[in-house]
Amino acid sequence: MPSEARKRELKEHYKAMRPEMGVFVFRCVPTGKNYVGWTHDLKGTLNSLRFQLELGSCREKALQEAWRVHGGAAFCADVLEKLPYDKDDETKTDYSEELALLCRLWQEKLPDHEEIWRNRT
Repeated sequence: MPSEARKRELKEHYKAMRPEMGVFVFRCVPTGKNYVGWTHDLKGTLNSLRFQLELGSCREKALQEAWRVHGGAAFCADVLEKLPYDKDDETKTDYSEELALLCRLWQEKLPDHEEIWRNRT
């Protein structure tokens, strides 16, 4: 059984962790359609979206419909770019504006895209 000091240490370590943030895409291979989004938590958001799509409960209606028509095997999900945290930022600043700008830049690069998942974390 861990000591109380060890529990506090682990709790503080967990609080200090920062998830990777950035821009991602769900690509429908048969149609070439790109569903681009950004998030403060790439791993969590991608897992959540996949789960919602499998259940048929995704709030991103266009993506859900394409998933229903073509099936999950027709999609690939990729991280397009990760946004690093400022080294000197210990206060967990809100990076929403930077992420939205980065997403717009990727939308300009990608053909046939639709923006999804605007910071719901």
